[in-house]
Amino acid sequence: MAPAEETSTDYPVVGRERELSQFAAVLRDDDLHAFALHGPAGVGKSRLAEECLAIAGQAGFACGRATAGPSMNAVPLGALAHLLPADVGFDPVRDFTRVVETLARPAGGRWVLMVDDLHWLDAASAVLLRQLLDAGAVKLVVTIRSGEPVGHAVATLCGGDAVRRVDLAEFDHEGVARFMRAALGGPVSERAVRSMHRHSGGNALYLRELLHSGLASGTLTHDGQLWDIPQAAPAATPQLAELVRARLAGTGDDARAALEMLALCEPVSPADVQAVASLETLTGLERSGIVRTGTDGRRLFLALAHPLYGEVLRGEIPAERRTTLTLAQAGRVEAFGARRREDELRVAGWRLDATGTADSDLLRRAVVLARHANDYRQIVQLTDALPPAERTLPIKVLRAEGLLEAGHWKEGEEILSEAYTDAATDEERLRIAYMRVINLLWIAAQPERALQVVREAEARIRGPVGRRLLRIVEGTVLAVSGEPGRAAGLLAELERDPEHLRAMNANAWLMGAWALPVALVQLGRSQEAVASAERYHAVHLQVSEHSPVTPPAHQLIALVLALTEAGETARAVEAGARGFEEMMGAAREDGTCHQGRQAVWRCGAVWMATFLGRTFLLTGRPASARRWFSEAAAVARAHGHMKSLHRVYTGLAAAAAQLGELDAARSALEEAWLYPRSGLITGEDALGAAWHLAALGNLAEARELLLTAAGQARAAGHVNAEAWLLTDVARLGGAREVVRRLEELAHAGDGKLIWVRVQFARALASRDPDDLVLVAAGAEAVGADLWAAEAASAAAGEWRRRGEERRANAALQQAAGLLSRCEGSRTPLLVMAPRATPLTARQVEIATMAVSGHSSMEIARALFLSVRTVENHLNQVYAKLGVAGRPALAEALRND
Repeated sequence: MAPAEETSTDYPVVGRERELSQFAAVLRDDDLHAFALHGPAGVGKSRLAEECLAIAGQAGFACGRATAGPSMNAVPLGALAHLLPADVGFDPVRDFTRVVETLARPAGGRWVLMVDDLHWLDAASAVLLRQLLDAGAVKLVVTIRSGEPVGHAVATLCGGDAVRRVDLAEFDHEGVARFMRAALGGPVSERAVRSMHRHSGGNALYLRELLHSGLASGTLTHDGQLWDIPQAAPAATPQLAELVRARLAGTGDDARAALEMLALCEPVSPADVQAVASLETLTGLERSGIVRTGTDGRRLFLALAHPLYGEVLRGEIPAERRTTLTLAQAGRVEAFGARRREDELRVAGWRLDATGTADSDLLRRAVVLARHANDYRQIVQLTDALPPAERTLPIKVLRAEGLLEAGHWKEGEEILSEAYTDAATDEERLRIAYMRVINLLWIAAQPERALQVVREAEARIRGPVGRRLLRIVEGTVLAVSGEPGRAAGLLAELERDPEHLRAMNANAWLMGAWALPVALVQLGRSQEAVASAERYHAVHLQVSEHSPVTPPAHQLIALVLALTEAGETARAVEAGARGFEEMMGAAREDGTCHQGRQAVWRCGAVWMATFLGRTFLLTGRPASARRWFSEAAAVARAHGHMKSLHRVYTGLAAAAAQLGELDAARSALEEAWLYPRSGLITGEDALGAAWHLAALGNLAEARELLLTAAGQARAAGHVNAEAWLLTDVARLGGAREVVRRLEELAHAGDGKLIWVRVQFARALASRDPDDLVLVAAGAEAVGADLWAAEAASAAAGEWRRRGEERRANAALQQAAGLLSRCEGSRTPLLVMAPRATPLTARQVEIATMAVSGHSSMEIARALFLSVRTVENHLNQVYAKLGVAGRPALAEALRND
């Protein structure tokens, strides 16, 4: 029997806005007398009922609480005794009048009573409450646990049209995210949300306890930017374990045996579970919500209904019994012939768990099956049990994959290097060489060694298809290491007989297809890059239908980069968020993956978050940029993806500096220098230090740093990176010295964004307010709201300097509207902007009446003024807000 839900209010009520609105309607409606919250234990019924009671109190109702329970169920009026007159008897009819008078006395008869665990309420209390409801003396807020038996009197109490019933369910993914953000007081990584959702099952009570456990144990950490769970999810707290034990208590010996079997071996067929428990017992466990049934193809299986049940049960099974149960289950599956492909894998795992060893042939077959299941953690466990002498070349390669997934890139590289010498065919050599290149390039951040592997492979791979694929691999390395020109030349191989290339190694070809649009973006060919990324994404989707290849969502990384530089930032954000969600959903915490290697998914998620951060930073949303850079840092740190971290932390520094958070910017810069530069998009890693200097007021030093970085980008052929850096020089006061070079870059590139950069720099250099206003409109059109706000602010300053007050105020109003979308950005152009003359209290009053539709005559009569005085005030308002008359006044007031 489960304990009553806790009613503490030390965690937030989130995701229940609809239910709270329904309760507010009950309070207002005289025909509605009760609000009944139904749901399983732990979903937050009691906490929500407490919040409803607080709302009732704020609305002027007198409030009371009662908690039913098994100990009071046998005592007439036991749950309500503390609310009744001291000398009331047990006859609710005889004493009804006195009870009504007692409850009606506070708040003029406006009384709300919360009854927790109503299903335990005694019959006398239920009858009394029914009479109180019928008399309109009280409104009820009650909680009822699903699946519990309810007596006739209680059922009558909760029936009828006057009762608003609400069925509460567990939180979905977004509900868990909102709960965690509210409870922790800040942003939370996507990985942490997924982990907590998986382990809590969305149960609010379990989620709260897991949060307490994570904070107490240090499993839940904060890096100054967001909360994260770097490795395993928090363990169950003693309180949570006790709640689970109470949930599982009283099930009987055969039920306990079934639960232990499921905890160790789930999912298990019903026939196998019936070896230890009767069908009646299993039916009872399913009916009580402890066990669930499911199907896998045509096979029916049983599993525990909640992941925490297994965690608690496994912790209490003695080692000897553990061995007995797992070996018995392995024997049962083998006795039926282990007919399904995964059966051998599971048998091998059970035997290893029980005895530490298994038959070598079985282990080798199981390793291959684990690879088909993308279960890299089990690959390592199975190959650990194989003697080194019995590890064939395919087994060595699979073991290396498993180690790379676990973050042991050095050990994985050693095994792959040894396996390469044993490879007998071009296909084997290319596969191993490609794996080494990806490991050294993306995980170890050692592009020089990756190129050395390509050179070694060129000496041994002789076939024309293999050598052409090696050129594609080399082009991939160069594209992400700062040489886009050479990369684009080598990646031209992609379109020469692609079917034969993909037939030999689809992943090598697809990675090259990802790298080509990245190189094109760096070269300034943004529109061409968009078309390339979209085309290769479509090809990737087709190939993935027939082959186990890298995830198609990886192509969206290049698309985000290309769309941003093409000036299609809204599409870039949509594609990036979709790709990140897909990647994080595929990379599971349990070591398995929907498709392909987990490390590939995680690496993709890191770079997707990085490029989304870049997009938001470029368009002037530093808070969103910080969030995405923080997501990238969390995943990269946890899994050793060092290549991205320098770029990520410099992006964090730039975002923090533009928000005016200098300590956070400095801390991010210090962290950045702990990691090697990536070479991808040369020069942009200077943005963090430059904006930190600008925030400190050192504009000249910031411009010098950006000019140096722009020179490096120019030398590498990174057109768009150079253009960004020079644009920021212009924004920090150096427009005249960069205009000509920006014009040259615009003629070399093909994106919308680069021309907006040119026009912005020209207008800043000429200080022409009309041009600046036009730039604001152009920048807004490509999503660069911060540039637009800066341009409008600069225009306002020029108009005011020329004595054009009305036009200056109009530009300031435009800037204010744009800045409302820029998440608190603080840049020198904004800080130096003039301030609008504030409206007086009388002007606000008159302007508000004017936008409400009142004529000047009506305003004059209402305020005891002359019509002429009203008109004078309105003309002053128009001048201060920069508008021509009443039609534009409402929008200007909102901005003001």
